[in-house]
Amino acid sequence: MDWIRHSIYLIPLIRSSGGRQPDVRQALGRPGVFWFSCSTVFVSFLLSVTAFLHLLSLPPEARSFTDVWYTWVQVGTFKANAAFLVDPLSAVMLLVVTGVGFLIHLYSVGYMNDDETVWRYFGYLNLFIFAMLTLVLADNFLLMFIGWEGVGLCSYLLIGYWYKEKKNTDAARRPSWSTASATGPSWSGC
Repeated sequence: MDWIRHSIYLIPLIRSSGGRQPDVRQALGRPGVFWFSCSTVFVSFLLSVTAFLHLLSLPPEARSFTDVWYTWVQVGTFKANAAFLVDPLSAVMLLVVTGVGFLIHLYSVGYMNDDETVWRYFGYLNLFIFAMLTLVLADNFLLMFIGWEGVGLCSYLLIGYWYKEKKNTDAARRPSWSTASATGPSWSGC
């Protein structure tokens, strides 16, 4: 089970593959969009369970591991890796995000069944899960910021999904502004 240490990046990346909904829609139709979206988040959940069980098998003082892909930014002595960290807190959050995300996908299959652009909705939902997993697994503040902003963008897209009605676009803007206004102070330490 040690392979999970070097495969943790697959959890969010499998989710991002679910964002290619137009290709799936053309090839498999509506049932394909539903099946593809739900199965990718379910596979992410299974990998999260595997990572959690691997963490439990380690001695308490060693219950943390990092999967480093490459050095993302290096300026002088500052170095930020593109890396994911799994510790007890992030492992629990992985289970929550992927488990609840899978249930939301299942519910959405029935709720959005008659919508004309269901592929767009599931694309936004998949992107939201990807951004949330990036936020939860980020090894540094720079990568966590990317996840944070991704969650904000996806929240805007999902809340304003039915953009032809003005009340929906207005509703989508409110949380976007509050998230954006909180980003600066929260990252500056205020």
